Amino acid sequence: MSQDAEKIKRLVAFKKKLEEKVVALESELKELQTMLETVNSMLLEKGFRHAEIKAEAITAEISQPKEEPSAGPIEYENIIPLKTFNDELLANLYVSENLLRVVPAENKTFNINTPPFTPFLIEKVFIKMKEKDNELIRAGQLSPDKIFSYDIIQDGDAIREIVIKNFDADRLRELKSSIRWTLEKMYEKMKSQS
Repeated sequence: MSQDAEKIKRLVAFKKKLEEKVVALESELKELQTMLETVNSMLLEKGFRHAEIKAEAITAEISQPKEEPSAGPIEYENIIPLKTFNDELLANLYVSENLLRVVPAENKTFNINTPPFTPFLIEKVFIKMKEKDNELIRAGQLSPDKIFSYDIIQDGDAIREIVIKNFDADRLRELKSSIRWTLEKMYEKMKSQS
């Protein structure tokens, strides 16, 4: 193969990576704009206090994971819809300062055994984050009560909820992207099997 052909091959591969990155960033921008519009309309139409009350009512309808008795009700700072590229709701992320709840859309049933849930989301994302925090604890750079943790709440093989604790803004961004991608791939497999 000539040098020019090899250069063209590398440029085509690089172009493909750039295009994929642009699509991913456009999708994230669309999600952020949707969230911002939702927050703005809630603040403008109902006032800030009413928005807080509505968020509490939404979270009260969904069964909460057990918290310490003294913790009191959790107030979610943000509710992030995770959607397919076709704008179909997959799940909602309920985000508070130190707790993230992933609740699948009512019309979606995600089976825990459907790839890429375990091989990607659990093993490559969740477990890697936990391992990194364990290293930080061993190095004395992180308190054991701040370690990343997750709990998969199931109804049989169906994922009812994923509860994640101890994450920062960077991890939240990675979690949101990884969970959305995983659920979309699982949904595509569910559709092709039915």
